[in-house]
Order: sequence, then C-alpha cells, then structure tokens
Amino acid sequence: IAFAWGREGSYASIKLGAYAPVRDAMAPLNEYMPSMLVKFLAGAVTGGVGSVVGNPFDVMKTLAQANKGKSVPLGTLVGNMYRDQGIGGFYRGLSANIGRACVLNATKMGCYDIAKGYVAGSTGWERKDPRTVFCSSILSGLCMTITVSPFDNVRTKLMNQPTDAKLYNGFMDCLAKTISEGGVTSLWRGFVPIWARFAPTATIQLLTIETLYSSLGYAQI
Repeated sequence: IAFAWGREGSYASIKLGAYAPVRDAMAPLNEYMPSMLVKFLAGAVTGGVGSVVGNPFDVMKTLAQANKGKSVPLGTLVGNMYRDQGIGGFYRGLSANIGRACVLNATKMGCYDIAKGYVAGSTGWERKDPRTVFCSSILSGLCMTITVSPFDNVRTKLMNQPTDAKLYNGFMDCLAKTISEGGVTSLWRGFVPIWARFAPTATIQLLTIETLYSSLGYAQI
C-alpha cells in the first residue's frame, strides 16, 4: 500500500495535474501541427516526467506484490535493493516505464480531451457535464488498454526480476524474448482485466481532476 500510494502520489499528480497547463503552454504549436497532436504531445510529456519521479515506488511496489513468502518489511525491501543493485536498481525498467507512461498519458488525456468534444457535440451535454466526463473516460480507458498493454507486460517482467539477478538486458531484449516465447499476441495478454482496471480508474481520476480544476478556478480539460 505504501509504495502504491507513493507511486500514485508522485506519478499521477504530475501526469494529471500538469496536463492542462502544459497543453496550454504548447498552444503556439497549433500553428504548425493539428491541435489533436498537441494534446497527445502534452500528455506524453507529463506522463514521461511523472514516470521518472515515480519509478522507484513502482519497482518496490512490484517486488512487494510478487513476494510469495513471508511478508518483508518495507525497509528491508529497500535495503536489499540498494545493497544488491545500488541506486540504479530503483530505476530498472525505466525505459519501459517512460515509454509506457508517454503512450498511456498521451492516449488517456489526448483521447479524453478529443472524446469530450465528440460526446458534447453529439449529445448536447456541456463539456463539464459529469455524463460527458464519464462517457469520455470510458472511451479513453479502452484506447489506453489497446496502446499500453504491450508496455505493461514488458514493464512488469522487467520490474519483477529478482533483486540479485538480471533476466533481461533492457526493454528491447525483454520485448524480443516475450514475442519469441508467446508470439506477438502475447503482448496483449490480460487485455480484459487491464481494461477492467483502466476504465474505472480513468473515470475516477478524470472526474476528480475536473472537479479540482473547477473548484480552483482553472479551465477544465
């Protein structure tokens, strides 16, 4: 729980909270590229930065969840990681995590932002209407699952390596071995459970951030 909270407190707050300000700061780029691409780019930037900050928590959370024996105290897990691999151990799987975060947040925030326009236009609801937010979040969750599942599978394998062993030499090696062992479709293994996690999570997060934006006087997404 502690590592999960640390991850969400760092990663999620950056990828969600910084999206609208970064998107607005990138507004001049609308002269050179479609606004849709600017929204995806803003999501990728905030997601990538958030993943770097939250990576240590992500690694420790994955190890704690994968522990099959007696529960290991948090301090012991951290100590073992630092003893065996140093500071670098807390950033293993970083390339996969950054790639995943950029794709995830670009898809999540970009598709959500765009979907709100379509939902509002086809239903007559306002963009800030909770019904618009809910429907757009569900669509965003589906798109996220399609684009992120391969990164999720590779990232989990990289982070789930024992602290005293290295099974893969980075993202591409893990990706190649995964495809070799189970075929390309194995990258989307667990698609339905992943969507079942993404859809409600995205809905709750986006409803919350929209409410906070409104309460604090900021323009909503």
